[in-house]
Amino acid sequence: MRSPNIMQIQTLEELSLNALSPLQQILDDGWILRFANGFTKRANSITPLYSGMKEESLTEKIDRSRRIYRSFGLPPIFRLADTSQWSELDRTLEDMGYAKQDIVSVRVKAIEDLLSFERDCEVAIEEQLSTEWLDRYVHAAEVPFQHWDTLSTMLEIIPNPTCYAMLKHRGRFYSCGLGVLERNYLGIFFFVTDPQQRRRGYGCQLISAMADWGRSNGATQVYLQVETANQAGMNLYDKLGFTEIYQYFYRLEI
Repeated sequence: MRSPNIMQIQTLEELSLNALSPLQQILDDGWILRFANGFTKRANSITPLYSGMKEESLTEKIDRSRRIYRSFGLPPIFRLADTSQWSELDRTLEDMGYAKQDIVSVRVKAIEDLLSFERDCEVAIEEQLSTEWLDRYVHAAEVPFQHWDTLSTMLEIIPNPTCYAMLKHRGRFYSCGLGVLERNYLGIFFFVTDPQQRRRGYGCQLISAMADWGRSNGATQVYLQVETANQAGMNLYDKLGFTEIYQYFYRLEI
């Protein structure tokens, strides 16, 4: 991983936070507290995005966040970019018993470099959420039934242009993904391929089609996020030439 560019990290953090809105959020002195009925850590965690201005200790601020999350019936989860800016907070959370989990790689690629993949499959792209896309995704990703309504609402309130893509071959569904456009960046989220159809080039074709949509709508860069434990995803994005810009991780109270 190359040395992180703080300005680029902040840009990507802003873009990704805007791309998938939670059901509710609270701003607290540079920290963003997000709530979505427990669906995904990302939508139900605390992101310290900017340095605070209040003269208070980190433990006081952490305790306030903990109380707020408990009032929502949720565990306090912190999401930290792996940079020196948040090293003191990270050490404080560790000392308070918050365990480190789920390291995520944030990667970027010039959109022009993703348009050359040959496509022999049908890729359907819609700019509005459809029942078919949602149904395909929740089953392929094995989203628990109790979170379906939350996911649907989160998708319906996305404030920026969206691209709902599905790849089919001979009438059979293989892969889907969501693209969100802001500024000159296309963010790719909820990307899933049928486990039995991986390593056959379908993911490359779908991303290429989404990149084509993004370019036609003014995007010059594509970004995405992948857990480092997801070896299939890591291999795919390595193959496509995505460059890691930074990592983030979660700290959970144990």
